[in-house]
Amino acid sequence: MTAIARRGVCLVLSAPSGAGKTAITEALLRTEPALHRSVSVTTRAPRPGEVDHVHYHFLTEAAFQDMLRDGGLLEWARVLKGTHAYGTPRAPVEAALAAGHDVVFDIDWQGHRQLRKKLPADVVSVFILPPDLATLEARLVKRGGDDSAEIRRRMNLARDEIGHCTEFDHVVVNHDLAVATQSVRAVLHAARSLTARTTGLAGFVSTLTQAS
Repeated sequence: MTAIARRGVCLVLSAPSGAGKTAITEALLRTEPALHRSVSVTTRAPRPGEVDHVHYHFLTEAAFQDMLRDGGLLEWARVLKGTHAYGTPRAPVEAALAAGHDVVFDIDWQGHRQLRKKLPADVVSVFILPPDLATLEARLVKRGGDDSAEIRRRMNLARDEIGHCTEFDHVVVNHDLAVATQSVRAVLHAARSLTARTTGLAGFVSTLTQAS
């Protein structure tokens, strides 16, 4: 089967903590060979088990500021004032898109806004919603590791994040992980076949129309 050359897709997945975004991302990465994870840069130190250029690109604050000043970041944020910064490097994303590879992003609504502004024709975004807040809270409790105060903080943050879901191209309610994953996969496959993204279409059509 002849593959038609195409430009890659920036697939943005966003969701409140506990809605299933990470599980959906991992499922897609296991089954979509052309899909790659965006590796962020950060100014924090590596945690045990983290590998530079695999989990993050670990930078000094000065190097991060240089990238920011030179336009080398597609989006960035500092979680709290005076703390470590995180961002998406521009060069590897643009190289992947040009090569026809898709890139999945795990970023919040603010990062989504920045990324869409920088690459408006390349972004397709999905907001993952929980079926209800009680289910979301139960998932956070089941994960363990957070005390009641942290869970309350995450739930308050979730309400704010959910309020931005209408800024996204698609919304998927995660009642069932397998079904939600398939819905996001359908969005990705549809975005891949957009006529405007199919850079090799003219040549392919020419071979069809010139065939004897």
